Amino acid sequence: MLLSSYLSHEESIGAGLVADSLTDLVLDRTGTEPGTEPGNEGGQRPPAAVAWVNASSLRSLEAAVHPGLEAVSIGSWNGPPFSLAPLTGLPRLRTLSAYPGTLADPTEVAGLTRLEFLEVGPLEWRVLLDAGAVPRSLSAAAIVVHGDQDPLSVAAIANELLALWDRPRIIRTVLEGDLGPIA
Repeated sequence: MLLSSYLSHEESIGAGLVADSLTDLVLDRTGTEPGTEPGNEGGQRPPAAVAWVNASSLRSLEAAVHPGLEAVSIGSWNGPPFSLAPLTGLPRLRTLSAYPGTLADPTEVAGLTRLEFLEVGPLEWRVLLDAGAVPRSLSAAAIVVHGDQDPLSVAAIANELLALWDRPRIIRTVLEGDLGPIA
């Protein structure tokens, strides 16, 4: 859902619905307010296209699943890791972002055949790369790093991902020299 805000001396300060998604905005399809969609006389909003599953929001992937789901973000979580099985077969799911350590089996990502963006930690990427389970449908990827992580190992993972799409690798340059006496 995209909102537009405005300030005017003659009108109220507020926001109005411009489009239900970025795709709708680009295609110039206007947004619908609750209760105005055909067949939605009860005023119920359709389920959100984006779901946040974490300790302070939805507590399960099952609670997020519906045919219109486009993006899932799994955040900080104190419970057992999540299985991605409930997301398999969703027709519009394009984005998955998962905090490191929140996936029970990272190779389940391979079952999400329409993913365009995947964001997981270095250990999850390592599992996917070693298993040959990186989705070929990806257009973009991100490596989530929290805390102290060796940047060279993260760059190595990034280079392996770039190699899958024949993209230029990250160049590693080592500088050697004498900085002189320590003052």
